[in-house]
Amino acid sequence: MNNLLNGAAVCALTFAFASQAAATEWNASVWGKRRAFTEHVEKIAELVSEKTGGEFTINVSYGGLSKNRDNLDGISIGAFEMAQFCAGYHADKNRAITVLELPFLGVSNLEEEVAVSRAVYAHPAVTKEMAQWNARMLMTSPMPQYNLVGTGEPRDTLAKFDGMRVRATGGLGKAFEAVGAVPTSVTSSEAYNAMESGVVDTVAFAQHAHLSFGTINKADWWTANLNPGTVNCPVVVNIDAYDALSDAEKTALDSSVDEALDHYLANYGELLARWDSVLEEKGVEKVMFAPEVIAEFKAKAADPAREAWIKDMEAQGIPGQELYDLVMTTLEKERASN
Repeated sequence: MNNLLNGAAVCALTFAFASQAAATEWNASVWGKRRAFTEHVEKIAELVSEKTGGEFTINVSYGGLSKNRDNLDGISIGAFEMAQFCAGYHADKNRAITVLELPFLGVSNLEEEVAVSRAVYAHPAVTKEMAQWNARMLMTSPMPQYNLVGTGEPRDTLAKFDGMRVRATGGLGKAFEAVGAVPTSVTSSEAYNAMESGVVDTVAFAQHAHLSFGTINKADWWTANLNPGTVNCPVVVNIDAYDALSDAEKTALDSSVDEALDHYLANYGELLARWDSVLEEKGVEKVMFAPEVIAEFKAKAADPAREAWIKDMEAQGIPGQELYDLVMTTLEKERASN
C-alpha cells in the first residue's frame, strides 16, 4: 500500500511539474504608470490569462525592464516578449510607420486612428522593417490629436510660435519647426521637469499624458483646437516568443486584440468626456485658434512635410507614396462605413 501511495505521490508531483513547465509567462515593457495609454496592455494580459485558464500570463512592467526609448532594442534581443514604444523615439528604426505621424493627416477620432494604424501595420514594408528588430506588430495605442499646454501669455497666433521651445517629437516637432518653433524631444517622463525648469515653454501631448505626467498642473492655458497631429505608439511582440506559443496561446492572444482595444477606447472616451471639468478644476484657460490661423499652419507644415517625407522614404527604398495613399484610402473607407 505504501508503495502504491508513494507511486501516486510521485505521479502527482511529476504532473504538477509538467503543468508548471507548460505554463507560458511573458513580460511586457511599458513606462510611466498605469493610465489610459496602457489600458489595452493591461486588458490583453487579463484576457489572455482568462482564456488559457492562467496557463499564459503577461506581466506588465512600468519602467522596470527598460527605458521607453530602448523598448524596441529590448524586443530585438529577447529581453522581454512584449513592449510599447512610440515611433518618434527612433524614427530611423521604424521609418515606415512614421507616415502616421505626419502633420494634419485629417484623422478625426480614435476609431479612425485605429483603422489607419491597422492598415499601415499590415503593409509588407512595415512587416519587413519590424522583422529586422525581431518584432511583430500586435496593436496600436490610439491617441487623439495632440495639443499644447503652456505658461504665461497664451500663444494663439503663429507669430507667437516663433522661437517657442516646445516638447514635440517626430512629425509634430517638424510641424512646429516649420512655423518657427524650436522642438525638443525630451521623453514624456521628463516633460514636467523640462517645463518646470524652463527648458521648454510648451508641451504637446494628448490629454491623458498631460494628466499622467503632470504638465497640466504647470499650465496656464491649453490649445483646444490646434490639432496638428498625433504620435503613433505600437505594441509589439518578439517574433521568436510569438512563434514559440502553442496554437491555443496564439489564438488567445490574437483574439484578444479587438477586445483590448474596445476597452481602451471606452476608457479613453470617459477621459475625454470629463476633460473640460479637469481644465476648470485646475484653472487652465482654453485657447481657441481662428480657422485662418489653423489653415495657415496647415499650409506651412502639412504639404511640405508630406512631400519631404515621401521623397525621403522613396530614396531609402520605402514605398512612401503608397503608405501615404493607404492612410488616405483607409480614412475614406472608414468614414463611408460609418
